[in-house]
Amino acid sequence: MAHLCASYEVSQRRACRTIESDRTSMRYRSIRSDDAALRARLRELASERRRFGYRRLQILLRREGTCVNHKKLRRLYREERLQVRRRGGRKRALGTRAPMAIPQGPNQRWSMDFVSDQLSDGRRFRIMTLVDDFTRECLALEADTSISGLRVTRELDKVIAVRGCPAMCVSDNGTELTSMAILAWSQQMKIAWHYIAPGKPTQNAFIESFNGKLRDELLNDTIFASLADARVALASWRTDYNTVRPHSALGNVPPTTFAKLSAPGMQRDGSLELPRGSAPRPVAPPSLLGSNEERTLHSFG
Repeated sequence: MAHLCASYEVSQRRACRTIESDRTSMRYRSIRSDDAALRARLRELASERRRFGYRRLQILLRREGTCVNHKKLRRLYREERLQVRRRGGRKRALGTRAPMAIPQGPNQRWSMDFVSDQLSDGRRFRIMTLVDDFTRECLALEADTSISGLRVTRELDKVIAVRGCPAMCVSDNGTELTSMAILAWSQQMKIAWHYIAPGKPTQNAFIESFNGKLRDELLNDTIFASLADARVALASWRTDYNTVRPHSALGNVPPTTFAKLSAPGMQRDGSLELPRGSAPRPVAPPSLLGSNEERTLHSFG
């Protein structure tokens, strides 16, 4: 009507008759109040109860003596943009965030991760890798099409039955390793579980180095016909890695030999010295708590 009146300079009566509209609807002025007090109280309650929707907020308002229709309250709730945002992720298990101590003996710290590969028919499978950070022994290589958190705890129980409990386990933030099954198991076994920072694989360098060797020496050179074939090959490679393959970080001796030399009974007489790795030694030895602060480093001229 306003467009017709302005463009063709006709009266409101003629414009309404042309568009077949009632003049009363065109001249209507809302007398609805802005509900400033109700809006302010609604915002206060929503800030206190951030996960409450408009239905629960209406109950709280009624307790205070404010009776308002649920449709009107919903309109005000949306106009104030107080809708509850859906949470983006699920609750995950949280391990210890304390600094990791450098392992000084076997079973002080284990590292684990997952490696994926495929069979000759294209089916994907995963491999759970577990390494002792001190002796560098490969403790487990379990392959399957799917490995859940509960399956991880069963495999850890098998290794613990043979080798004993570790003081700490280190892993990334994968869904299998942050599940409630892992949290319950670590609390029951009294084993500290350390999660590295997301996107920082260098914080789990021992297992990342092992995974690189596994992929370079076995997975990239072998075509597996079936899952059983993969398990046999992994078991054979694990035995060779632990007992035959020289490890440069351990003075070019196998991990099992290094573990025997580092046993408490072998060090009492002082006749045997632990082999040193072929890599150059750092300028300043790392702190026992893994700190990078300046006061923990030695100064050299």
